[in-house]
Amino acid sequence: MTVNVRRIVTGHDKNGKAVVTIDDMSPNIAKRAPKISSTLVWMDDEFPYKVFGDEDMGARNIPRPPPPNGVIFRVVEFEPHAPGDRHVTQTIDFAVIMSGKIDMELDDGVKVTMKAGDTLVQRATVHNWLNVYDEPCVVAFVLIDVAQGKERPAK
Repeated sequence: MTVNVRRIVTGHDKNGKAVVTIDDMSPNIAKRAPKISSTLVWMDDEFPYKVFGDEDMGARNIPRPPPPNGVIFRVVEFEPHAPGDRHVTQTIDFAVIMSGKIDMELDDGVKVTMKAGDTLVQRATVHNWLNVYDEPCVVAFVLIDVAQGKERPAK
C-alpha cells in the first residue's frame, strides 16, 4: 500500500500577499521497511524555520530524524502485521493516529494501544510501532530536533 496525502502549502507572492504555493498529492513517498511507507510532507533544516522562499521542502530525501535544529512532518502507513522497528531519535515527536490502530511499545515492553484520534508526545525515548491488527494504520508525525547538533545516540 502507499499512503496518499494531499498537502496544501501557503507562501507569499511578490507583494507579500498570502497565496497557495502547492496543492498536490505529496510525491515524496518512501518505503521505510517491509509493510511501512511514509510520505514526507515538509521539513526544514535550520532554525528559525523558513517561511519565505520557493524551495519545495517536501521534495528532499532525508533520513528518519531531522537534521540538527530541523523539523520533519511525515505521514506513515503501517500495513497490517507490519514488523516492528525499535528505535530512538533525539527529537520530540508529536503523533496523531489518523486511521486504524497500532501498539506503541517502550523499551521495557510496556505497550499502549492507540486508535484514530489519539495523540502522543514522544520525548526521545526508545520505542517501537507494532501493527498487530488486520487493518492499516496511518499516523501523522512531526519530529523536532532536540540534540541541537550534539552527538546522537545510535538508533
